[in-house]
Amino acid sequence: MAKKEKAEKKKKKKLPVQELDTETTFADMNVEGFRWYNPDKKKGKVQTEKLTKKEYWALVRGAYRAMFPLICCMVISGILIILLAYFWLK
Repeated sequence: MAKKEKAEKKKKKKLPVQELDTETTFADMNVEGFRWYNPDKKKGKVQTEKLTKKEYWALVRGAYRAMFPLICCMVISGILIILLAYFWLK
């Protein structure tokens, strides 16, 4: 009896199968050479905002702040390799 109850619970717990999303794209798929290429289809105009100097430099500082830990790891690794080579070949 216990085996049948466990099997029934497993059947109830199964999640419904989700359909595969074939409509979402992350890049323009209207490329020459594909069979669905439509030369008359025009790309939508994207409006870009002009950044102020303050916003621009905030973006630059943020980029450097994001790269700082990686650069530090690379510099420290390089120094360790040089020190190891120096003491090993001494």
